[in-house]
Amino acid sequence: MQITTISFFRFSGWTRQLWALTQMGIAPLRLGKVPGLQFFRFLGSGAENGFSIKANFGTYGILAVWESESFAEAFLAKNAVFAAYQRKSTVSQTVFLQNTMSHGQWAGGSPFVSVQPFDLSAPVAVITRATIKMRYLRRFWQKVPSVSKAVEQRPGLRFAIGIGELPLVQQATFSVWDSGKQMIEYAYRGQHHQEVIQQTRALGWYKEELFARFVPYKSVGAGFFVF
Repeated sequence: MQITTISFFRFSGWTRQLWALTQMGIAPLRLGKVPGLQFFRFLGSGAENGFSIKANFGTYGILAVWESESFAEAFLAKNAVFAAYQRKSTVSQTVFLQNTMSHGQWAGGSPFVSVQPFDLSAPVAVITRATIKMRYLRRFWQKVPSVSKAVEQRPGLRFAIGIGELPLVQQATFSVWDSGKQMIEYAYRGQHHQEVIQQTRALGWYKEELFARFVPYKSVGAGFFVF
């Protein structure tokens, strides 16, 4: 059964932060052929509350999709790249996820396969990702502060962070909610979020976009949110 993992690492001190920054270009080349790995991305993050035009040079992530949990466990236990991230970071946390729904594309493909039903009363994790058209970059980032402030105040939100592959252009979010119902209340009834959705549809801000939700069923490590 396919599963997804997302790992977050926090680095202290400029030498380790510089190391983590350089790994954005180096680490993907070092992975080679990892057994069971179907899709992966190394991710940076935003400053302040995570949703900022400024980069956070202290926090990075690794997103990976696996054929099964056993392949993910082997990677976390034995892979040299992952071990280096753990060794150099001050805190790290990996969340195991099973997809309940995904629509849209990431780099021209659909990496997530739905394997679980969606339960409105159970905890849910959400990944959104988009490649923003260059002519809409300014308008997009003007909307981000109001949306990020609104999400901070939402009941049921355990954790949220802005992540991305390329600064400004390729952006993603990861969030964890106490229940699917609370996530839907924000996503489909929150005023600021709805305004952005409406403008996105009307103007076609994105070259590519994806929305996926998951059941978070296990966490290894700590330091970013309580599982």
